[in-house]
Amino acid sequence: MSAPKDVAVYLAALTKERRATLEKLRKIIKSAAPNAEEVVSYGMPGFRYGGRMLVYYAAWKNHCSLYGASGTFLDKYKGELKGHKISKGTIQFPIGEPLPVALVKKLVKARMVENEKKAKK
Repeated sequence: MSAPKDVAVYLAALTKERRATLEKLRKIIKSAAPNAEEVVSYGMPGFRYGGRMLVYYAAWKNHCSLYGASGTFLDKYKGELKGHKISKGTIQFPIGEPLPVALVKKLVKARMVENEKKAKK
C-alpha cells in the first residue's frame, strides 16, 4: 500500500474507533494552531507552521501518537506527562479513551514557539 497523499485518505483507511480518536486529536491540534497548514509527510498527517513541521499524528493498533517533530519536544513536560506512555518526542494515547485536551494544546503551542524562535534565527 502506498503512503496516503492527504489526510482524508489517511483517516478513511482507519477503523471507526481509531478514526474517531485521531479526528479528536486533529481537532484539538487545529484549535491550538488555527493558522497551521495541514499536510501529510512520512506517510502521516501533520501540521506545518511557519514553514516548518509543527506536529505529526498517527493511529496504530492500540494507540494514537502525537509526534513533536523535535527530539526535545517533551523534555520540559515530563512531570505533566506522568501516566502517559512517552518516548523521545512522542506521546501515546490509548484508542477510544478521552484525550487530555489542555495538555495537547499546551504541547502544540510550545512547538509553535519553538518554530517561531527557529524562524527568527
